[in-house]
Amino acid sequence: MQARLVASNMTYDVHIIGGGLAGSEAAWQLARRGVRVRLSEMRGGGDTSPAHQGTGLAELVCSNSFRSDDSDRNAVGLLHHEMRELDSLIMGAASVAAVPAGSALAVDRDVFSAEVEQRLAALPTLDVVRERIDTLPAAGLTIVATGPLTAAALAQSIGNATGAESLAFFDAIAPIVYRDTVDMDVCWMASRWDKGETKDYINCPMTRAQYVAFREGLLAGEKTEFREWEANTPYFDGCMPIEVMAERGEDTLRFGPMKPVGLDNPHQATAEFPNGRWAYAVVQLRQDNKLGTLWNMVGFQTKLKHAEQVRLFRTIPGLEQAEFARLGGLHRNTFLNSPQLLDRQLRLKSAPHIRFAGQMTGCEGYVESAAVGLMAGIMAAAELRGNDWTAPPRTTALGALLAHITGDAEADSYQPMNVNFGLFPPVDPSVKKKVRKEAYTQRAKSDLVFWKSAITA
Repeated sequence: MQARLVASNMTYDVHIIGGGLAGSEAAWQLARRGVRVRLSEMRGGGDTSPAHQGTGLAELVCSNSFRSDDSDRNAVGLLHHEMRELDSLIMGAASVAAVPAGSALAVDRDVFSAEVEQRLAALPTLDVVRERIDTLPAAGLTIVATGPLTAAALAQSIGNATGAESLAFFDAIAPIVYRDTVDMDVCWMASRWDKGETKDYINCPMTRAQYVAFREGLLAGEKTEFREWEANTPYFDGCMPIEVMAERGEDTLRFGPMKPVGLDNPHQATAEFPNGRWAYAVVQLRQDNKLGTLWNMVGFQTKLKHAEQVRLFRTIPGLEQAEFARLGGLHRNTFLNSPQLLDRQLRLKSAPHIRFAGQMTGCEGYVESAAVGLMAGIMAAAELRGNDWTAPPRTTALGALLAHITGDAEADSYQPMNVNFGLFPPVDPSVKKKVRKEAYTQRAKSDLVFWKSAITA
């Protein structure tokens, strides 16, 4: 369902710029509280970005995974839980669009985006306008959630307002393979250590000789050339191109995305090992859409040129005849030095009517981006009601992420960060290491209950 196209004739309480995950989540949190919202999205109005393929709101451009959904032992799974407790649009849409991914939460991209648009279109106080915004508004409550691919004119306006250059890093996109072109006589279905109720990944095994040749191909393959303005831009470690990992040592890939452990190969079964044994290296594919026709190559973000990708990836056992629905790509991300520029309510210190949300604040990951949009929306709603904003406890995933963005991190060395237990206040030292993760999550869930009751009273 397409979002409504409207004229600019309504009086708005909040203007949101950017219809990605953060902007869509912020709009949902505001409009469901009766706040009048204008959501401006340039795609669909004649503009696009280097990474997006369509015009849908909350389009996923890199992976289709929201990572672990385990809220008892994993920080991002805990963040999922906290967002669901606050009626998150993104988590709600993800549940509708979910595809099998073991203990992770992965979605069909098209179903997910359509669900986000449908839910937003049903809100009477929200209008989606397909337009490009080139300058920061001089007045009126505004949330900027344009993401890491902010259009040049608006990026310049943000740079002028902040008085400092934005930081930048490269982000790479993984290829997607058509399922019916994978040779299942060579590959097999399994989740690592059989985790989860189903066997959710396609596994492509490699011998040592095949792995060595593949790595050499990665190193020698023709890469995308950098533009002058991209020179000296670092990579974010959580989305490192596979060929960059290959440069770091012969076994780096085998201890990373091509890790073979916990994946018994039934095609190698013997009397001694009836369940098979581990290959030297394994390439995993994860379902990318509801139909199960598209599968993405897990951890295979790349800057190899397209022809080189096809040639090299078809040397992977089981992918010799692979056809690709999408090949990998590379784009430059930008983000603010948030600890220096933003206050504890995500407001620009030099222009407090403007809030920032999403990856531009320096959080990294789909879920984290949406979570910051969720908080920005709730903050703006509280401000409109004249209420003081009570931040989520720092013992929660939301609170820990917010604290990192707005002050805990060193401003002179600020870098993108996924949510992780290292951002949380330590638990009691007497808690044994093997149950420490559970201690973090149990404390967070308990503290969230009290905070939620306080902000909804």
